[in-house]
Amino acid sequence: MKKFILSFLLIAIFFSSCKDTTVAEKPIDASVPVTLTTIDTSGIASYIDLNATATYLVKNTVKSNATGYLNSVNVATNDFITNGKELFSIKTREAKVLGNTINKIDPSLNFGGAIRVRSNTNGIVTMVNVQQGDYVQDGDVLVIINDAKSFAIILSLPYELKSYVSIGQQLTVTLPDGTSRIATVQKFSPTVDATSQTQNVVLKINGKQDIPENLIVKVRIYKSSNSKTVSLPKSAVLSDETETDFWIMKMINSNTAIKVPIQKGIQTEDRIEILSPVLTRDDKILLTGNYGVADTIKVKVIKKEL
Repeated sequence: MKKFILSFLLIAIFFSSCKDTTVAEKPIDASVPVTLTTIDTSGIASYIDLNATATYLVKNTVKSNATGYLNSVNVATNDFITNGKELFSIKTREAKVLGNTINKIDPSLNFGGAIRVRSNTNGIVTMVNVQQGDYVQDGDVLVIINDAKSFAIILSLPYELKSYVSIGQQLTVTLPDGTSRIATVQKFSPTVDATSQTQNVVLKINGKQDIPENLIVKVRIYKSSNSKTVSLPKSAVLSDETETDFWIMKMINSNTAIKVPIQKGIQTEDRIEILSPVLTRDDKILLTGNYGVADTIKVKVIKKEL
């Protein structure tokens, strides 16, 4: 009896081991995860930002008009002075030595008075070369003044871009702190730099001038613009290796996208104008997940439209 039960168990184990244990494989999801975008009709402009420098074109030097000793110094570096302000007074050697003696003999002569040196412009003092009591000679430079009226933004314009800038044109000047000013193109330099092939352009700031000298700013030059156009984010537009053919991946239903050749127009840092075909706001365009795919692909939208 025991042998019979043992044989029965062995047979049962054998048949259970032969039972088909294969689990059906789940189908692979071949859909490409993507995000979508739509067209923008707010207009687009192509421009280039160039460096420019703030400077004073005229620097006045005030010189001594006599030989003698500086009796007074009424100016310091960084002072803003007005035309006609007394800057220095000079006493000649003769006046200093003989003045008191001669005035005692005849006070009406008023001998020994100081000679006044005055400013001939409005501007900012950038350098004072002397101090009170110094001995100076006729013609010595006493102070240097930046003429306030000569302040300008000097733009080094590549000559190939000259057609985009004209006299009287209004340009936007952006400062490093993010603020901006409007400047007017005043004149072009008559020469071009031999090495860089750039031409200096003088820009005058409209309104109050509060930009420090030697500050490097950005000047925006618009090359072309279109206020009524269709554009897409740059990442939505694909191209071949030679960048001669361009296309987008457009949704034709909820889970399928196809390749659509396009003709592009103006291109900026982040957007590209689409000249053809005609796109509408209802069209859904792949923004990500569109690189290196076939002409027709199954997609799975993983993010709302951007």
